[in-house]
Amino acid sequence: MSSHTESRLTRRETQTRSATHTRYASTRTSQSTTLTLVGAVVLWMRVSRAVRNGVKASVEWIGETVRPAGWVVVAAAIVLLPLGLVFGWTELIVAGCVAVALILISLPFLAGGRAYSVDFVLPVDRVVAGSEVLGALTVTNVSTRVQLPGRVDVPIGKGLADIYVPLLRAGHVHEEHVRVPAHRRGVIDVGPVTTVRSDPLGVLGREVAWADVNRLFVHPVTVSIPSTSAGFVRDLEGNPTRDIVDSDISFHAIREYAPGDGQRHIHWKSTAKTGRLMVRQFEESRRSRLAIVLSLNAAEYASDDEFEMAVSATGSLGVRAIRDGRDLAVVASEEVPDIVRSSIRSVHSLSVVSTRTLLDDLTAIEVSPHAMNVEDVCVLAAQVVPDISIAFVVCGSAMTVRRLQALTLKFAGSVQVVAVLCNPNEQPSFRDLAGTSVLTIGVLDDLRSLLSRRAS
Repeated sequence: MSSHTESRLTRRETQTRSATHTRYASTRTSQSTTLTLVGAVVLWMRVSRAVRNGVKASVEWIGETVRPAGWVVVAAAIVLLPLGLVFGWTELIVAGCVAVALILISLPFLAGGRAYSVDFVLPVDRVVAGSEVLGALTVTNVSTRVQLPGRVDVPIGKGLADIYVPLLRAGHVHEEHVRVPAHRRGVIDVGPVTTVRSDPLGVLGREVAWADVNRLFVHPVTVSIPSTSAGFVRDLEGNPTRDIVDSDISFHAIREYAPGDGQRHIHWKSTAKTGRLMVRQFEESRRSRLAIVLSLNAAEYASDDEFEMAVSATGSLGVRAIRDGRDLAVVASEEVPDIVRSSIRSVHSLSVVSTRTLLDDLTAIEVSPHAMNVEDVCVLAAQVVPDISIAFVVCGSAMTVRRLQALTLKFAGSVQVVAVLCNPNEQPSFRDLAGTSVLTIGVLDDLRSLLSRRAS
């Protein structure tokens, strides 16, 4: 091979290697640029996310910390101070500086809000209306520093109790009794207990919720009805009725044998005397079943006091029946919207497992303009409660005589209907209206005296 050819091949290889090196360097440069751009994008996303989270946390902190009075101070600092500096108004500059000073002075009062350990305990969870409960509040400084005076808010139903907490050294405890009024029947939520850090002017403040919500059941007032009131019931447990059956406990009479009668009921002495087969007859004995129907229709009560008396009367009757071991059903109306009231009827039964469950259900029950009238509730009660022997219908003074008379028609003919009419403006009385026994009570104690009198 000639030298000229060798020279030409060498130049070609050199050019090829140079081009390859150039492409490789270009590729590395491109990859490095891409990695730099990706790193910049990732860094930007991280920074923007951190900034966004920081701004969000700052906005939430400002919204939770700055009080209405504080917003006025902040607005004064932001607006008045710049205007005073621009226009040279000394008054605006002074006002802006005062606003800034108020904000700076308020900041130290926020310190230590989470250095408390707060515990709140109610000794009972059920009381009778008209009483009060003393809750125990314990505030402990769990930090190693002295905590400035503060405040603890205890929500009680729709109200709020403010408890002052003095300056606490490290590890010291402050105890306080909180009065929870339970004057009216209902369910009262107490808590959550909240520690409040705020300056004296209310510019800034911070709240921390510590304890759970304590639920207090305020039971209706009841009276103790003596068991002798059971004499008001016609067919008590084990007492005979007027229904004659072929087999029971209470002997009634002897009659002549008929095909189909059981041979074990043949009375052999009478058979021997008469010369014909004679069998025994019995009066049916059955366990009495008591139903209590409570009216919840607002139109059937003249005042809230009447409704509270009706709830207490229902509770008194129900508690007595449960303690006597009776079969009991307590029925009230469901709340039915006006738009479907013509086509839907609904009642609900209160729990009668124990006196406690019954009173718990009565605690939360409320009068409503959307509840069914008491007549419809009685009709449904007669359908859902089997074998009713006596029905107490508890209602208000807005019930007319005609409506009271018609109550007995809502049940079977064998059911004795007793209407308990709550009317604080009437004297206690008992009367019979076309088969409906009406007990009118002016106060709750009248129920006990009337039933005791009728039983005797």
